[in-house]
Amino acid sequence: MRLLSMMLSRFVDIGRLEIEDAGGRVHVFGGRKPGPNAAIKFHDAKLPLKIARNPALVIGEAYMDGALTLARGTTLYDFFDLYGVNYSRFHGMGWQRVIARIERWAKRIHEYNPIGRAQKNVAHHYDLSGKLFDLFLDRDRQYSCAYFRDSSVTLEQAQRDKKLHIAAKLLLDNARRVLDIGSGWGGMALQLAKLAPVEVVGVTLSKEQLGVATSRAEDEGLGNRVKFRLQDYRELNEQFDRIVSVGMFEHVGAARFDEFFAKVREILTEDGVMLLHSIGRMEGPGATSAWLRKYIFPGGYTPALSEVMAAIERQGLWVLDMEVLRVHYADTLRDWNVRFQEHREEIAKMYDERFCRMWEFYLIACENEFRHGTAMVFQVQLGRKRDAAPLLRDYMVDTERHYATLNA
Repeated sequence: MRLLSMMLSRFVDIGRLEIEDAGGRVHVFGGRKPGPNAAIKFHDAKLPLKIARNPALVIGEAYMDGALTLARGTTLYDFFDLYGVNYSRFHGMGWQRVIARIERWAKRIHEYNPIGRAQKNVAHHYDLSGKLFDLFLDRDRQYSCAYFRDSSVTLEQAQRDKKLHIAAKLLLDNARRVLDIGSGWGGMALQLAKLAPVEVVGVTLSKEQLGVATSRAEDEGLGNRVKFRLQDYRELNEQFDRIVSVGMFEHVGAARFDEFFAKVREILTEDGVMLLHSIGRMEGPGATSAWLRKYIFPGGYTPALSEVMAAIERQGLWVLDMEVLRVHYADTLRDWNVRFQEHREEIAKMYDERFCRMWEFYLIACENEFRHGTAMVFQVQLGRKRDAAPLLRDYMVDTERHYATLNA
């Protein structure tokens, strides 16, 4: 416990952390400045050393396995609030700087996503039971950041507003063929087809999502204009005058950003427009959390804007517009977790208790990162020509307001 105690004495500056070790001894850290309080219990005498060596991986694993439990009425929110307000101190600690350098060095291996392996990585997460996603997502199964106009908006409305917000940036009135890269369960592609008389092609690497999306298109009478394929975007060799990608870019990997934008330039028409919606980080390049990479999103990486912009520049694309959504995803994750907890017993029967602890750790940890850490969401509008979109942004607001009045 000695090494971990030394680390925590430096780390907990705001708030108070109480730890009961496996022998029943209580250790208290912080308390110098007011802030969140949390209490946890270790059930394995070897756990303190394991955490000290690699906290980013071991804390999540210990919670999943029951080797670390919450105590004295503490919730995971309390625990992550305490971490969040002390976040900057954690990454400045000597051993963590060493781990961070190793992770950055190894990230090309972790993010290696050639055709084939990319599909396996996607299947790890997205080919879970469709019923699971029905229990915590909105009715349209939008598994990406919603767009909350105010705190009273429901998740269903916020997800619809997200789709309309994106659609308004795609200039659909002048479009004919639209490509949706990473089309998920089909909600975005179907929404675009309802808003404008366009043909939409959606590509996904998830067999589960493909089946659902194809059935939805047929059921909604859009099967003639909306087609979904089990296909890697890198295999496309046809032209589109609009391209949209929501929540897929995080699975590309920094080493393949140039490949991604080169393909976009290749298949986008001369006067075409693309809208890329992705999680990003407000700080410089880094590496994916070891726990998140191992258990939730293998091969995933949250890009720094500097990495994205450099790749866009190298491929000769114009940035026509850019917007940063700062806390919208935190609110989205909050609503997902509320719904997950409402159905927790049912999900535990589908999987097991360890899966439930893993999933709630994932949802709350990510919410904390968007609320207290460096994560955000960006939307960047791209084109091959500087005048592919109007020079004033008024059209976005006007179109979005118009779409909001439609029953589509």
